[in-house]
Order: sequence, then C-alpha cells, then structure tokens
Amino acid sequence: MPIKAVISNKSLGVLMHPSCIPGGRVCGTFGKGAKEWIKKLHKYGIEYWQFLPLTPTDATGSPYSSPSSFALNPWFLDIDYLIEKGFIFISNKDELGHTNQHETHFDFNYADDLAKKLGQLLLQGWDSQAEYRKIEFNKWISKNYWVEDYATFVVIREEFNMMPWWQWPQEFRIKNDEFLKSWIKTKREKILIKKLIQWHLDEQWRDIKNFAKLYNVKLIGDLPFYVSRDSADVWSNKSLFSILKNGDLIFQSGVPPDYFSSTGQLWGTPTYFWSKHKRTNFCWWRKRFKRQFELVDFLRFDHFRGLAGYWRVNGKSKTAINGKWINSPGKALLSKLKNDLGTDYLPIIAEDLGVITPDVEKLRKKYELPGMKILQFAFDGSEDNPYLPKNIEGENWVVYTGTHDNSTSISWWECLDNNSKIRIKDEYNFSENPSWSLIKIGMGTNANLFIAPIQDILSLDDLSRLNIPGTTKNNWKWKLNRPLEEIEDNIKIFSELGNNYGRTRK
Repeated sequence: MPIKAVISNKSLGVLMHPSCIPGGRVCGTFGKGAKEWIKKLHKYGIEYWQFLPLTPTDATGSPYSSPSSFALNPWFLDIDYLIEKGFIFISNKDELGHTNQHETHFDFNYADDLAKKLGQLLLQGWDSQAEYRKIEFNKWISKNYWVEDYATFVVIREEFNMMPWWQWPQEFRIKNDEFLKSWIKTKREKILIKKLIQWHLDEQWRDIKNFAKLYNVKLIGDLPFYVSRDSADVWSNKSLFSILKNGDLIFQSGVPPDYFSSTGQLWGTPTYFWSKHKRTNFCWWRKRFKRQFELVDFLRFDHFRGLAGYWRVNGKSKTAINGKWINSPGKALLSKLKNDLGTDYLPIIAEDLGVITPDVEKLRKKYELPGMKILQFAFDGSEDNPYLPKNIEGENWVVYTGTHDNSTSISWWECLDNNSKIRIKDEYNFSENPSWSLIKIGMGTNANLFIAPIQDILSLDDLSRLNIPGTTKNNWKWKLNRPLEEIEDNIKIFSELGNNYGRTRK
C-alpha cells in the first residue's frame, strides 16, 4: 500500500494544553471547558487542536518527563462529571479547597492535593457503585496491562517520600514479583485509588475525543522520544533500557555540542537497547503507540531524529561532549507501526528541528511525514535559513509561529535587535502587532497546516510563556484566566485571516 501524506489540505490549528483551558478549580480539565473549546474551534472552521503530552508530570510540572508513557494526568479529572454520574458524593464543592479560576498561573501542590481528595472520594463511593460499573472497570484494567505496574509504582514512590526508584529498598528496586505480590495486598485501597483515577481519566478523555470527532476537530497529541529514568516504564522494563538493575545509567541521552552549547545537552534519560527491542518485535514501542492513538488522531513525535540515529553518552559523563552517534532502527519500527494501524498513511508529525542530517530527512520522506518549521527561527539574516518562508519547499509541513518552548511572538519581537527589526519590516511589511504579522506570514506559506499557540492569537507576552528550556522553575503553570467567550473575537480574527488563505473549513 503506497504511503500518503497525513495532512493533505490547507488547514489551521491552535496549540493549547488542556491545563490552560479555563473552567477547572485549579487548572483546565477533561470537562466542560475542553468541550466548549472544541465547539469554538468548530464554529470558526479551525480543524486541529494540538496539545502537549497528556501524561502525569514530573515534580517540575513537565509532561515531557513523566512517570508513565501510558497514564493520564490526575490534574485533568473533571469533578462535575464524577458528581453528575454518581461516582463521588459531596454536598459542597468548596470542601475540595482552593480555586483559582481567575488567576493566570496555577499551583502544582494545589493540583496534587485536589487529585488526592478526589481519589479518596472515588474510593469512598466505590462500594456503592452498580455491579455493571465494576465489571466495566475490571474489563478496562484487563485490557490495559500498564495500569497494574503504574499504580504499584506510584504507591511505592509515595510510600518512600517520592524518592526515585533506584533509591528504594532492594526488593522494591529490583521489582521482586513474589515480594511485591504480598506487599500489594497490604496496599489494596491505595492501589485501587490510582486505578480508579486512571479509569475515569480514560473515560472522560474518550468522551472528549468522541465529542471532537462529532465537531470535526482533529486532536494532535505529543510523544517524547525518550522516557524518564524515574518512570514505571523503566522500572518495569529495565532490560529494554541502558540501565543497570540498581538504577545506574549505562548510557544516557543528549545532543552534541553546537552553536548554542559548547558542551552539548545532557538529558539524563536512559537510551534504548535497540537490539532487545528488535528481538521483541518492538512490542513495547508498539503498545506505546497503540495507547497514544487510542487518545489522539495525530502525534507530534518529539526528537524524531532519534529514530534515525541518537547521541549516546556514557552514563557517568557530566557533559554531552564525548558522545557517539548510533544508528536507530526507525525504518523497521515505523513499518511495524504502519502495519498495526492498517492505514495508507502514518498519523505522525516529525519534530525535526535543529541540525538535521540526510538520514533523518530520508526517513521522514519515506513515510511522507510532515516536518516542522518555526517562524521565530527564520530571521537571522541568512538567505539559506531553512525556516524562511521562501525556503519552505513543498506542502508537507506544519508551520508554527513558535512552540511551547519558545517565547511568545510579542516577546520574541521585543528581544530582537533593531537592525533585524528594520530588515524584517522592510521585507515582510510587519504591522504594529508582530504576533499577528507572524501569524499572517505563516498562513501565507505553502505548508498544508499552520498552527499558532493561543498566546500568539491573544498577543500575550512572556508573562504567559509556558516553558523556558534548560530551566526548572515556574514553567508549565500558565492558564487562561478569562472565559472563552472573552477571547472569541481573537479566534474569529484568526479564522477570518485563515479564510483569506483558504485554510478554514467551510
């Protein structure tokens, strides 16, 4: 079956993580706010909603360093749904504590506390649930093999004050199944809570996905290439990763020195033992992809270049300087995935930013995967800059003003030197609002899909920035502090401008 391009028509999308959507007590949820957002996109002919990984976060709030590749973030539980369906019984929602609906940032501790309270309420109401619900729950558990290990992992971690698994007592660290079997019996309720939370999150998100399908809005998720060292994935599958049973890294991931860093970047996640993945017919990877495509229509595959080759650094190294490029079996994996999906296209967007070698480009083109172009990278004065609109060849691209890792376009412009501003204004007729100027440029490219972060559509500055790479404080916390009705005019303008370029759905 020949491969087709996954995105074949001119279209528009918006990047906004569910946590940013107004309506939740602490942050956005898988509830009414998400559905209202989908309806707004549909109303204005915007076909794609992109967001970050839906997985639980690490202690810094990053969804790219999750304790699980398969689980969903408990912060997203929708309380109203649980009350309405009779899963929890509460006389007054104020008993659940603090709300910050009208603030621009949320507190991770509040979000964690709320998730714990909801977990306790779910447990309290579980015995009184109808038998058919318990049957549905048990069926879901049996179909989702990862839940058992994830729930156990999280409860053990809480038992040992959130220490990473390699600092746990030996029987827990090495995952002694006989020992754990008896230990789990003493923690039945705590483990049940984790499972119930995941079941409800899964049900609520599937409801959102079905709702989006009804309104012709396609969901673009995000899959990191590597997984966190301190995750249920690694703890449960040590032989698939370059890690010893005691948790010491044999090899770790990163990227080599470049223009931006003289020592490269050291990410600290274990690299893959690809030989073992090949021997197991890529079973873990295929289950990982299968899970994601249950949740979304398309995936942005982060660090796509890792499927062609990866930078491998000794596990004890303190910098990424003395690493080595190692080939990855990406072609074999993507072929297996295509067969699993049974489609004539792969619903993947390749995050191919940075220095990309011919082998990466060859792999992307073989499977007709759209690559990414970031307009904020385009204007360094070099005529052969690959992000310059005139250098974007063909249509199989997704163009962005910026991503979750960039400044907002307003602050990007403010930080540019005057000579660059003059040059850009002369060539591109920039208006007084650089955010909308960049949006207009993106819409005018040949790329089939153009996506803008919600911050750029609202012309916000870096006070609303989601993440600053290389830092661990005050990231991932921003949220909309206004009802969606109050930003509707901006969405409408975005849509009307898109219509001028044939990008909005009639």
